[in-house]
Amino acid sequence: MKSRLRYLSALLVNVALPWLAYGLALPHWGQAGALAASALPVIVWMTVDLLRYRHFDALSALVLAGVLPALATRLIFGNTSLLLIEDPMVSGFIGITFLASLALRKPMVFYLARSTVSREDHRGAELFERHWRDRPTLVGYIRLMTLVWGVGMIGENIVRTAIVLHWPNDPRSALASTVVRYGVYAVLTLWTFLMRRRIKRDAQRYPADEPAAGSSAAGA
Repeated sequence: MKSRLRYLSALLVNVALPWLAYGLALPHWGQAGALAASALPVIVWMTVDLLRYRHFDALSALVLAGVLPALATRLIFGNTSLLLIEDPMVSGFIGITFLASLALRKPMVFYLARSTVSREDHRGAELFERHWRDRPTLVGYIRLMTLVWGVGMIGENIVRTAIVLHWPNDPRSALASTVVRYGVYAVLTLWTFLMRRRIKRDAQRYPADEPAAGSSAAGA
């Protein structure tokens, strides 16, 4: 029950409260003020989570990665046509974050997977950490997934930005950008499921990696 309550609390803080704060602040403070207000519940949640439980909330980090670039664009460019590339910029920023995390000992997908399993089971984070230390195959798969998702989101950013700049005030621009967006995410998601199947096959072939394979599949 505690893990279920925590999961629901995370959804409330990362989805419902930012949306509510944005809606309440928009009539009074405009777009920039509303975006800033929507980020406050997430920042408070991440700070408390980190200081009290020593837990890095990857979901909150991704939410902030979507809000902060949009806020920066509003503050820097105001109401110019460059705001049209605001949405693709978010994907590009997240993709860069994924690639930059490869320089660390534990990349971004590691924290996403651990955050997921820790909400489902209070022992999940500890088990996942142990599998990460003991299973080199798991480390390789997690790093590969981080690389592919990072490159994919940056590529999506480049293509969608080119579309917007080529058709700045054309209805075809929004349609083409949406098709590219969901097409890229569909391909990446399909690839992730194929990787999950490959991890399971490797677990059967190499029994020593079996616990890591089950954990990584659940986490991913």
